[in-house]
Amino acid sequence: MTTATDTGSASSLVFFHAQTPLHPGAGTALGVVDLPIQRERHTRWPTLPGSSIKGVFRDAFRRHHGEAPSVTVFGPETNEADKHAGAVSITDARILAFPVRSLKGVFAYTTSRAVLERLRRDLKLVQSSPPFELPQPLDAGHACCAPDSPLKLDRDHLVLEEFDLQIDAWNAFPSLAQQLAQWVSDDGPFQQDFAARLVVLDDDQFTHFVRHGTEVVARIGLDYETKTVRNGALFYQEFLPAETILYSLVLASPARDGSDQSGADILQRLQSGLPDVLQFGGDETTGKGFCHVHFAS
Repeated sequence: MTTATDTGSASSLVFFHAQTPLHPGAGTALGVVDLPIQRERHTRWPTLPGSSIKGVFRDAFRRHHGEAPSVTVFGPETNEADKHAGAVSITDARILAFPVRSLKGVFAYTTSRAVLERLRRDLKLVQSSPPFELPQPLDAGHACCAPDSPLKLDRDHLVLEEFDLQIDAWNAFPSLAQQLAQWVSDDGPFQQDFAARLVVLDDDQFTHFVRHGTEVVARIGLDYETKTVRNGALFYQEFLPAETILYSLVLASPARDGSDQSGADILQRLQSGLPDVLQFGGDETTGKGFCHVHFAS
């Protein structure tokens, strides 16, 4: 999905598939959860800050290519920021699919028309042709899924968490599911599984799940001698569950350090310099935040 323009710039979408629970911390507690995740102000949907993504990308790229190429792509350190800007801009990652428990088939990858509409708009920044067809707005309590989805209780119903949902037929669903699967990953078995588990919900139902279906974990600190909780060492932390899928837009301009590299060169170098799995967010030492990273093509 990489696109180059006449100005020498290039752009691509990059997808993040959480392999372990993910904590993009908000830094401020406004409710009963002491360490909530970061969310968009207007939708309350989860987000992963572009600054965090860029920092992780830069660190991984520097380990692979060294300091000088890293400066070309991402710019110099803060104390030399007046020399030139970096060649890569990365947007905040937006939610694409959120995992929800299913009465049958274990779990679903849920999304909504509003999510797909926003993805469609973002895709127009990296390709000129219409990317995919949008479903019609769904009534409350209705959903779309693959005809052979393993989540279906019968022909017309599926149950996610405690909600019994009516399945609406939509002929274009299989092509949408396959297209999204190809962008999210290049692994064949996962593409098939994702397409089979994908469910499009009405916007309000999806918003309910992403607001209330995250993992909230109690964390404690023990006194070494007494093995009891230390004073003030009990707190609650919120995580995006494993299998959450987000996406971000990567924009690459020609190098600004005087080297003769186009945006397409910069973007290709970035893709080749990153491992398939990177760690984002907090709690690195407890194995949180491992995500499969895939540049869409």
